[in-house]
Amino acid sequence: MSVRVRVEPEVLLWAVERAGWSEDVIARRAPRLEQWLAGGTRPTLKQLEKFAHATHTPVGLLFLSEPPTEEVPIPDMRTMGNHAVERPSADLLDTIYACQSRQEWYEEYAATNGLPEVDFAGTATTSSDPAGVASEIRRRLNFEVTDRAPFSSWEDTLRQLIDRIESIGVLVMVNGIVGSDTHRRLKPEEFRGFALADRTAPLIFVNGADTKAAQIFTMAHELAHIWLGESALSDAAMARVTGNEAELWCNRVAAEVLVPLGAIRSEYRGEASVAELERLARIYRISTLVVLKRLYDARYFNWDEFTQLYAVEHQRIAEILRSRRRAASGGNYYYTQPIRLSRKFARAVISDTFEGGTAFRDAYRLLGTKKHETFENLASEIGVA
Repeated sequence: MSVRVRVEPEVLLWAVERAGWSEDVIARRAPRLEQWLAGGTRPTLKQLEKFAHATHTPVGLLFLSEPPTEEVPIPDMRTMGNHAVERPSADLLDTIYACQSRQEWYEEYAATNGLPEVDFAGTATTSSDPAGVASEIRRRLNFEVTDRAPFSSWEDTLRQLIDRIESIGVLVMVNGIVGSDTHRRLKPEEFRGFALADRTAPLIFVNGADTKAAQIFTMAHELAHIWLGESALSDAAMARVTGNEAELWCNRVAAEVLVPLGAIRSEYRGEASVAELERLARIYRISTLVVLKRLYDARYFNWDEFTQLYAVEHQRIAEILRSRRRAASGGNYYYTQPIRLSRKFARAVISDTFEGGTAFRDAYRLLGTKKHETFENLASEIGVA
């Protein structure tokens, strides 16, 4: 006889909301939920375990008398309007926990191998001149406007920026899903990225479900948090003009890294047409939306004019991106996985595993692989013999 268990309706609803399920998903994946909520029947233990797995909820939490309060494990700088964002999703929490686990492993690896500390981490404060910090970042990354001339596109700029940030000691992970689970897509409207500050293993995570142009800005924004030496979960909204002091400072630094104000003042031809925005975007290898924000910062138009121009341009770009997504084909796992994991991190894990420092089972967990063949192919992709 099946054992049926009592579960509080509020806890079941919490699990569904935490998983981000719509009514259609509920009907498909938990068709008995309405009966459980109404009290007409109770789930069996097996059904509850299946429900916990589907909603990515630790099964023990479903036996609580009321929904638990889950807090983001790092400072949460996000806002919706002027209010803090409530109730993080399971996808967001699992992503942060996975990155913290990888960072912890890399800290031990760095200590064991005598790797130097990252000398710039924590050297700035929100009182530091954003333009001065941005200049230092561009110099260290070899990311001056003239250095970007060979970049062919936003995508190329993003790849170059990742490589250059990793070359100065920061782990960079870009992923649009939780781990390798294509059914768990991260939502840019929930968060765009986060930074995990550390002297030996600073880490930047960028939501890869966002547009490439937005990812570039987020990456520069999170790098500014590393310069501050502060961990943070961000929405990295480039159009924000009010809010948390650190977020606003990081936005100013990111904007100046990507488009120095003095440079755009000398380049701008005085008309915010699509052609002019695209011309400037090609020069700096960034989004037309970042160009618009910098023209506003340079005081070429007021706030009302900026918000109107920004809304129109945002809609235009969204339509272009929708067309591209429809035409796009699936990606190559062995190309995308090192970007998801950080090429620097993946290379360290694989090398240490081959040398006997890390057990293969631990390496599989850290890299999100299950088969040795996948591990070997990944090693070949990133050039580890």
